[in-house]
Amino acid sequence: MDTDAFVGILDREGGLLASAAEAAGVDAEVPTCPEWRVRDLLRHTGMVHRWATAFVAEGHTAYHPDGGLPDLDGAELVAWFRQGHRRLVDTLTAAPPDVACWHFLPAPSPLAFWARRQAHETTVHRLDAESARGGTPAAIAPDFAADGIDELLRGFHARSRSRVRSAEPRVLRVRATDTDDAVWTVRLSQEPPIAERGDTGEADCELAGPAGQLYLALWNRTPFPAVSGDASLAALWRERSAITWS
Repeated sequence: MDTDAFVGILDREGGLLASAAEAAGVDAEVPTCPEWRVRDLLRHTGMVHRWATAFVAEGHTAYHPDGGLPDLDGAELVAWFRQGHRRLVDTLTAAPPDVACWHFLPAPSPLAFWARRQAHETTVHRLDAESARGGTPAAIAPDFAADGIDELLRGFHARSRSRVRSAEPRVLRVRATDTDDAVWTVRLSQEPPIAERGDTGEADCELAGPAGQLYLALWNRTPFPAVSGDASLAALWRERSAITWS
């Protein structure tokens, strides 16, 4: 997927998130993030949007801290979220392709990184807002979901911060059943996981299902669609794979 496609998804997903948050109300509990209410979701995602915008708009070439959470609530908080989301979309749209700034996962360019990362960040949190609102969530396109799985497995969990470790070598397979060539082999050990595309060799456990369902399950939002083999590896993922802000 190209940068323009990611920015388009970010634009759509942020609008859906805000609408769901308004419908649910800021005091509603977020079932997919039990420790949060909708106000926490808006404050967090709005802060992340502004943090990402600053790198691209201001050209920070080293890590720059976020601006903290706002002391806003109700309609003011929703409006603040919408404003920050719009500025992020507009910043990414207007940025030159060769903009230089800090980013934290491998990518073809900093702009490509931030467009992709914020599209996925916002999509997962849109699902959170819709879980608070209730009803049927908006669909996630299979190719976009598969890209998000790849970012999570080969990006986030390739870092030293990943806590998905195993005392003995194990192999976890992740297979999207509705998308061509969307299979990953994840080798677990006492070191960070090593994930590669394809289904080379035997696996101790396989997580399978439609890409959209797998995407949300791997982000610990929904149950795994299907687990075969040693289910303790699925439990290990649940217990240790959370990506935290701090």
